[in-house]
Amino acid sequence: MEPTVFLKEHINLLPKGKALDVATGEGRNAVFLAKNGFEVDCCDISAIAIEKAKKLAKENNVRINAFVADLKDYKLPKNSYDAITCFYYLQRDLIPQIKDSLKVGGMIMYETFTVENAERGFDGPKNKEYLLKPNELLYFFMEFKIIYYRELVLDDKKAIASLIAEKRK
Repeated sequence: MEPTVFLKEHINLLPKGKALDVATGEGRNAVFLAKNGFEVDCCDISAIAIEKAKKLAKENNVRINAFVADLKDYKLPKNSYDAITCFYYLQRDLIPQIKDSLKVGGMIMYETFTVENAERGFDGPKNKEYLLKPNELLYFFMEFKIIYYRELVLDDKKAIASLIAEKRK
C-alpha cells in the first residue's frame, strides 16, 4: 500500500521527531513516516483498520503506536508532536486541537477534498460537512507560517486542498 502522493513528495519538509497521523485508516501513511525515521502515533475510529495498520507496520519492519480513537471524544495531547499529518478526513472542531498538539516549530501536513469535488461528481464525500470551502484550509492555519498551499483539481479525478504549515508560537 503506497502512501499519499503529497506525503511522499514533501516528507523532507517535515521536522523529524514525533509524528501523529490523524484518522490513519489502514496505516499506509503512518508506516511511511516510520520508515522515514519518525516516531509515529496514529489513530482511527475503526478497530479493524488499526489492526491492519499494525500488521502493515510489522510487514515493513517498523514500529508505530496505532490505537483506536473516536476523534469526536478523544483529546489530542498538547505540545506533543513535531509533525501531524491528516489526509482525507475533515473534522473542523479538531483543528484547534491539532494546532495545540504541535510543538513550536512543528508542522501540519493536511490534504482533503473541497466542495468542488462533489460539484464535479468525483468520487468522495458528498456531505458538505466533510468538504472544504474555497481557501478554508488556508484560513484554518493563517497564524502559522504557510510553507505550501494549493487548491486544485488533480488529474481530473479529485478536487483537493493541500497544506504544509509551521507553528511559529
